[in-house]
Amino acid sequence: MKARVHITLKNGVLDPQGKAIEHALGNLGFDGVDGARQGKYIELDLAESDAAKARENVEAMCQKLLANTVIENYSIELE
Repeated sequence: MKARVHITLKNGVLDPQGKAIEHALGNLGFDGVDGARQGKYIELDLAESDAAKARENVEAMCQKLLANTVIENYSIELE
């Protein structure tokens, strides 16, 4: 089973890298970008075949390591 984890900064958290991307795009001539937020994408190949158990395990991974839940949100997709 494959798990895809998308991690983004929570609204209101400063995102200097997103700002840098926004400015760089403007400098490269890509007008019309009013904002950019950056995040992380993590793909995991799991041995687990039970979707509920896999989600529970990935949720624990996010809580303990993959995401800083104070400032980041995450979402999990299983395939």
